[in-house]
Amino acid sequence: MVEQLQKYYLNQEEPNKSCLLALRDIILNQDTNVTETQKWGMPCFCYKKKMFCYLWTDKKTHKPYILMVEGQYLDHPDLEQGDRTRMKILKVDPNTDLPVKKIDDILQKALNLYRHGVITIR
Repeated sequence: MVEQLQKYYLNQEEPNKSCLLALRDIILNQDTNVTETQKWGMPCFCYKKKMFCYLWTDKKTHKPYILMVEGQYLDHPDLEQGDRTRMKILKVDPNTDLPVKKIDDILQKALNLYRHGVITIR
């Protein structure tokens, strides 16, 4: 699994590769209970084995985004729901500095859903 994940990141072209690797580090550093796996060919991050976000790239623009699994519970002006009922995404421009404070804020709000029992962990 680790080898497949490494291959996913290393197969990305710049500047997406650096951007996705930086986002990976930001996500993994949010909490010691956050782990990384791969689902449907994309990096998936879990909190205590419960999926909470993914990293992916938009098919049209090829720009990275963070997909928040329980986005329906998150209220942030930069999260986009589109035609999804449950999930929301945060688009990221790989050609600019990452908005780390904003990303941290959204990720912590998402993790608090699990920590405070809004989303049950079995």
